[in-house]
Amino acid sequence: MRTVGVEEELLLVDPETGEPRALSAAIVARAALDSVDGKDVFEKELHDQMLEYATQPQSGMDALGREIVRCRKEAARHAGELGCAVAALATSPLPVSPCIGEHQRYQWMAEHYGIATREQLVLGCHVHVAVDSDDEGVAVIDRMRPWLSVLCALSANSPFWQGKDTGYSSYRSRVWQRWPSAGPTEIFGSAARYREVVAEMLDTGVILDKAMVYFDARLSRNYPTVEIRVADVCLHADTAVLLATLARGLVETSARQWRAGLEPATHSVSVLRLAAWQAARAGLTDELLHPVTMRPMPARAVVRTLLDHVGEALEDSGDLDHARDRVAELLGRGNGARVQRELMRRGSSLRDVVTECVRRTQG
Repeated sequence: MRTVGVEEELLLVDPETGEPRALSAAIVARAALDSVDGKDVFEKELHDQMLEYATQPQSGMDALGREIVRCRKEAARHAGELGCAVAALATSPLPVSPCIGEHQRYQWMAEHYGIATREQLVLGCHVHVAVDSDDEGVAVIDRMRPWLSVLCALSANSPFWQGKDTGYSSYRSRVWQRWPSAGPTEIFGSAARYREVVAEMLDTGVILDKAMVYFDARLSRNYPTVEIRVADVCLHADTAVLLATLARGLVETSARQWRAGLEPATHSVSVLRLAAWQAARAGLTDELLHPVTMRPMPARAVVRTLLDHVGEALEDSGDLDHARDRVAELLGRGNGARVQRELMRRGSSLRDVVTECVRRTQG
């Protein structure tokens, strides 16, 4: 059974106004003092209005779900002690002037990338899935490429930007694409070629280090995992669990294809970018590009195609029935983008949207 871990970035907001607050350093320090085993669960991020946490790797999805809820509640507790709240929102619905952290790395990024750095107050969910080797990991990355846009659509939770409706379900993903190394990748074919590409990128001097290799899916620098990086932070914890379930299913399915000698689909990076754009625009409300044919198809049908694609792996891990139930619930309730827009249509203000999302973050 492959282990899975999740990293989530949470938005720090004023509980009264809903406006983002730059308190991550204080919250991280407070959490460190409260730590029993000395492990730092919470970390600062690029902007001081962001708080990141990472779960421990888990084999069972029930355990992972409990870990996500626990970490979210702990984040809320530490933030509340400083008069702040946390919201699982991938962008701030309200206008904000992001504060870049003081870390030397972040200052380098601000100097080199200018406004693209200042405007990167976007919050994602990264899923780590264990692999046996770098060779298996790269084989998995090659074979997952067409399916990652569907994970973006499922998680989409960023319709608002600087107080306005963007027309996108995942505007976070569009902002993220401003980084020079972000997005879908070519087929590598081997771990050796993957390392060559990363080395070539570093030699350009455009990116600072390996941590800035912002592929949609990459080999983790610190763990024996493939790290899938396409998703918005999910409003509801159960959506984050579904995302992790499908991610593990994709990794296992892709590894089995590799072992069986099946070649990856040959879609170009240009077409994969179009699939990613369509997923960001539509979410689950319109058409997506089918990962096999790259032709438009209703989002619900594409999601069910993903379930079919990973069905054998999910059945073997005991996750298939749960995944089907969670997908049905998500399609009925909608992702975070739909929830936020429906709140607005019912007459809520953006401040009210944030307040409701704070409540749902811990639900």
